[in-house]
Amino acid sequence: MTAALLVDSDPELANQHALSAARRAGRVAVVRETAAITAYRLGDFATALRELRTYRRISGRNDQLPMMVDCERGLGRPERALELGRSVDRAALETPVQVELAIAMSGARLDLGNSTAALGELEIPQLDPSTAYSWSPALYSAYAATLEELGRQDEADEWWARVDRAAEALAEAAEDDAWETVDVVEEALEDDEFDNGLDDVDDSGDDELDADELDADEPAAGHVSELGDDDELDAAPGDEPGEIDDDNPRDVDGSAAD
Repeated sequence: MTAALLVDSDPELANQHALSAARRAGRVAVVRETAAITAYRLGDFATALRELRTYRRISGRNDQLPMMVDCERGLGRPERALELGRSVDRAALETPVQVELAIAMSGARLDLGNSTAALGELEIPQLDPSTAYSWSPALYSAYAATLEELGRQDEADEWWARVDRAAEALAEAAEDDAWETVDVVEEALEDDEFDNGLDDVDDSGDDELDADELDADEPAAGHVSELGDDDELDAAPGDEPGEIDDDNPRDVDGSAAD
């Protein structure tokens, strides 16, 4: 998809492509997910939240729940963010999604001025200073920043150092696995060939959103809002592939907790 290729270099153009695809293939989960991600990158949290709700309804997956929580934060609604994050069984989520959700929930606690509770959200089993996984640097960073909020600078400095060590270990692991990398060549399709393929897609339900999803709330500065109900909260968990194989972690020298 063109949107995926452009999301880093030109997120605005990527979002335009993604929304166009969503209008033409609205029942395809990955299309709605891509539209959500590109909108999120632009700070359009209303569109991102709407598309993520549709993606979850179509796919039955909760793998993008942390982004939904973060969208609520971006719209200036930390209480709703916390409510949404608590609406699923975290143990049923894949480990990387659990970590992302803990970070998002911690941020919502910080939005409410409760740094102690924010730190507690991050104190999960995955906060292991002795082993680096793909999600470790982000988790360590959030923990260090929250310690700083609490005025515990010495402890924060230790965790910032662990961020660097984890990143170095992961970079080394990526280099070791570089020989497994393969080149993928995508063949461009003619416009009319692409259009013919879309003719078979039933788009009749593109914009069949719940009534509440059509309500737009004014966001905090720089954000746009559009919400729906969270009534499909018992959806099956989704898989979230990590950048590093969690079964083969890299030990981080000198990073064990004192």
